[in-house]
Amino acid sequence: MDSPRPTDPADGDGELNQEFLVLVGRRIREARNELRLTMQQLADQSGISRRLLTQIEHGQANPSLVAITRIARQLGTDFTTLLAPDDSAAALESVSAADHVLVWSTSGGSSAHLLVASSGSRTADLWSWTLQPGDSYIGRADPDGSQELFHVLEGELTIGVDGDRHALAAGTSCRLLSDRPYEYANDSSEPTRFIRTVVLAARA
Repeated sequence: MDSPRPTDPADGDGELNQEFLVLVGRRIREARNELRLTMQQLADQSGISRRLLTQIEHGQANPSLVAITRIARQLGTDFTTLLAPDDSAAALESVSAADHVLVWSTSGGSSAHLLVASSGSRTADLWSWTLQPGDSYIGRADPDGSQELFHVLEGELTIGVDGDRHALAAGTSCRLLSDRPYEYANDSSEPTRFIRTVVLAARA
């Protein structure tokens, strides 16, 4: 049984997948060493504690995706590039279902898979989400100017933002300004499946 990890309330009742955490931690450590940054320097630049950064690099923490993005940007990269295969500069990158990355899940069966992502100063990530009845994901604010696009495949998705809750039926598409706190929830009695595209603001 895995030892308990500190959890970030920004992820609701779920947690980040262990294999994902180990991979991201290793890539962060490699990038930091290439830049010859000490752990304290990177922690200070990212606005997190040295202790948390140590845990992240060793796959022993469950940080928010926003925290990982902040660290990546201080390393001159982005969240999805940390996960990219070595041949990601190819003109066509095909990702099979077996290679989709499980990033977040709950004990109730909800999950978030990263399907594929772009690279560059302004990234876009394509995700597949399943939320079981009663489950939710609480997100922290992304960098200013970031947006998310949704298309509901099955069930009903509720998005909470700016104090309001919006129920989206199957077949509905929407755009969310994600540079503020937000929530995805399944308030219905049936599972919800949706596609989500995250478009982060360009790196400075």
